[in-house]
Amino acid sequence: MPTKFRQGNIPGVIIVEPALFPDDRGFFTETHHAGRYRENGLSALFVQDNYSHSKKGVLRGLHYQKQYPQAKLVYVIQGEIWDVIVDMRKNSPTFGQWEAVTLTGPNRMQVYVPEGCAHGFVTLSDTADVMYKCTALYAPGDEGGVRWNDPDVGIAWPITQPILSAKDAILPFWRDIPAHTWPSLPATP
Repeated sequence: MPTKFRQGNIPGVIIVEPALFPDDRGFFTETHHAGRYRENGLSALFVQDNYSHSKKGVLRGLHYQKQYPQAKLVYVIQGEIWDVIVDMRKNSPTFGQWEAVTLTGPNRMQVYVPEGCAHGFVTLSDTADVMYKCTALYAPGDEGGVRWNDPDVGIAWPITQPILSAKDAILPFWRDIPAHTWPSLPATP
């Protein structure tokens, strides 16, 4: 089975189902191949890899960077997460909309989160190990965020009492984020 790529509902979101090569020892899969990914609309240059381990009920996000935006390629090594993308780009046709993808170790699916979108996830399994490749280095002081349960965004999370970091628990609501700080879609030639 070749690697499959499909567009998400938000412009720039790409869902990837990497090819799997099983045998009696286990399996092999490529988690990134610059040429194949570029041919399918994913030409990002990744400069930083991140790894998180979370227990059940942990919700991380919703985060984005304002002046130094990061695109991310997210996938799960083990466990299960519900991964959420919110379009924060003020000139996008899906500005303020969200979409979610279930990523698991067994399904090996990946989601590409474009620059200017907020990202977060909640762990549904006992634990989850999540990897994500980023197109820009983390810039302390440049991070923005939206409260996970913001009523104006209206995400239908599969959990009502998540475990949050102190920082994530006090992220601003959508209506309190100054409009001049919203990211924009890149200009097209």
